[in-house]
Amino acid sequence: MPVQPGNPGGALVDERGNVVGVVSAKLIAAVAVSTSGALPENVNYAVKSSFLLSFLESVPEVSAKLKEPSTKERKFEDVVKSAEQAAVLVLVY
Repeated sequence: MPVQPGNPGGALVDERGNVVGVVSAKLIAAVAVSTSGALPENVNYAVKSSFLLSFLESVPEVSAKLKEPSTKERKFEDVVKSAEQAAVLVLVY
């Protein structure tokens, strides 16, 4: 399934493909316009990945698949492809 940038639950990745957060909410444009008079575009809020890492490490099936952060420069297209392949569904009960 393709990654949809900006959608809640989607990964926020840096230029090397490391997940630095998970998008948790999107700014409601109508509220911003009524408050500031400006129409913002593509404003999202994310939870830092460091807050999620301990949770992910506690799930054995997930922990075994976690990778070390990348320090190599990568092409944008490669980062997108990697993010698409790494996306998973996490259900919380």
